[in-house]
Amino acid sequence: MKDIITLGIETSCDETSVAVVKNGREILSNIIDTQIPIHEKYGGVVPEIASRNHVEAISRVTKLALKEANIDWEDIDAITPTYGPGLVGALLVGVSYAKALSFATHKPLVGVNHIHGHIAANYLTHRELKPPFLCLLISGGNTQIIHIKNYTEFEILGKTRDDAIGEAFDKVARVVGLDYPGGPKVDKLAENGKPNIKLPKTHFENSLDFSFSGIKTAVINLNHNTKDINQADLCASFEKTVTEVLIENTQKAIEQTGATILAIGGGVSANSYIRNEILKLQTDKLKVYMPDLKLCTDNAAMIASAGYYNYMAGKRDELNLNAIPNLKLT
Repeated sequence: MKDIITLGIETSCDETSVAVVKNGREILSNIIDTQIPIHEKYGGVVPEIASRNHVEAISRVTKLALKEANIDWEDIDAITPTYGPGLVGALLVGVSYAKALSFATHKPLVGVNHIHGHIAANYLTHRELKPPFLCLLISGGNTQIIHIKNYTEFEILGKTRDDAIGEAFDKVARVVGLDYPGGPKVDKLAENGKPNIKLPKTHFENSLDFSFSGIKTAVINLNHNTKDINQADLCASFEKTVTEVLIENTQKAIEQTGATILAIGGGVSANSYIRNEILKLQTDKLKVYMPDLKLCTDNAAMIASAGYYNYMAGKRDELNLNAIPNLKLT
């Protein structure tokens, strides 16, 4: 059977990434040009600056990806860009570049949902993993419990009703005076603290949905109104409480579906405390998978993997493919 080679393009936020993946599982190259140092001085991603830097970097990054993979354009079977969700200007750079490549090389264009990419990161780390399974998707823009029915069919069992968990981490980081990107810095500071501060947890009756606005507000109020509060303890308490919420809802989803496999994905799945606590769910009846740390955050290899499964399912896009900043998985 012929190997299928996909070229993934990821520009949804502040990483310009291009990757080459074989058969959806083997990374031949995964070049990531990060803009974190550029945005640090602003305390967060500035969309217009992100877009301009994508324009400057994408051609160079693509050439590096092809060179590292040691392939030519004729070896590529499909060009698979992220077309949402994300920052619209940033997405447009990747989508426009992919459409130009598709037109010039006569290769199929196959758009990829960024959330699908985070799910597929697990396939690159664990080649034995196959649907069906549950996925806890935790990132800067999304918090979802997803039933992965097959490689391209999904059911959302629970989602956030307000802040995504990564957004809550970043806001807490700003409150306690940590620099961008805040999530990893909260994780680091929490290692030196004790989770001894009681914070609110939100659950909804007969629902697996999440809400993190209440705990975020509680942290802000405590930090502002409590004299000499230990910020390491505050971060540790926040991290422990939101992790408990994630696990409690995930356990309910496992019970409801009878799932025997749980995977996690998204940028927040790189959090050391969350990874350790999720691993504790593993039993003789439940296998837990998580991506390599380097595949948790935004990268094009996961997009190329998801693109492969879209391609194999017969998905093709025309050259009028557009960026959709609020694209849903289902």
